[in-house]
Amino acid sequence: MNDTLSKYLPEHAVKPVFDLIVTHRVHLKIVNERQTRHGDYRKGLSGKHEITVNSSLNKYKFLITLVHEIGHLVAFEKYGRNIKPHGKEWKHTFQQLMIPYIRPEIFPGHLLPLLARHFKNPSASSDTDTTLSLALKQFDAANDKNYIFEIPYGTVFRIQNGKIFKKIAVRTKRFECLEISSGKTYLFNPNAEVEVLSSY
Repeated sequence: MNDTLSKYLPEHAVKPVFDLIVTHRVHLKIVNERQTRHGDYRKGLSGKHEITVNSSLNKYKFLITLVHEIGHLVAFEKYGRNIKPHGKEWKHTFQQLMIPYIRPEIFPGHLLPLLARHFKNPSASSDTDTTLSLALKQFDAANDKNYIFEIPYGTVFRIQNGKIFKKIAVRTKRFECLEISSGKTYLFNPNAEVEVLSSY
């Protein structure tokens, strides 16, 4: 298990994460990328705690995602099954589990203040914290995607589900984009990854 974890985690996080997995009797599955989520926790019919994490995540996102999912397990065990999945009990649990990892041996120095800020009040997904999300994305494997904030107004792009949009305006912190087929306007976070279409 340690050998497997060392492929996906920062070196100094492998042993403490392994101990966390053993302590909470986690059955961890590393799976092919799912577009809708980075990870998932559920208690199987046999009573086993099953956690899946996408194999495509960079090692820092993998660590945050795995600890996020273990946070669900620990919060449910401690506070019962009736709590909100990303409510105050989970936030507190996730914070406590994550604190030992927010140090320079595990994360690059420039990420530490962003992580410290994020974990004062963690959100359901680190992707909704645009500054942290963009800082973490620099460690992703190279791909041909652009971010909404980088592309010029008037650019036509495609998102993962195949829908095509044109970037038309900025509204506070998000970008207004027109869906070509329906004429409806949608708002996108600046760190949304899109594929620019040059043929339009």
